[in-house]
Amino acid sequence: MTFIAAVLLAIFVLPPPWGLVAIILSGIWEIGQTVFTIRWSQRRRARVGAEALVGRKARVVVRCDPVGKVAIDGEIWNARCEDGAEHGQTVRVRGLQGLTLLVERDHETVSEPASHQST
Repeated sequence: MTFIAAVLLAIFVLPPPWGLVAIILSGIWEIGQTVFTIRWSQRRRARVGAEALVGRKARVVVRCDPVGKVAIDGEIWNARCEDGAEHGQTVRVRGLQGLTLLVERDHETVSEPASHQST
């Protein structure tokens, strides 16, 4: 956008030596801005898919003995926990087998909110 403005200024407003200067400076500005934007957008890789869940914590929603279900970010996943895990416990995802998360018990336990506990 700056380059177009500089060309228009060079043609219609600025005297001959300053028009060329305006075009060169705006070209340098546009190239610098493009390089900065590309580098900024590629600063880290996007983590997507089920593989991005490895290492994250999940909450058991259906008892894992050894197969059950866990919740991560509001999504319910099939899970396999060889040691077993009770409803409400926190587990850590250690791997993936198809669309089943391989989990292990975490040392911390998250209790259910009072609104979800049965009486």
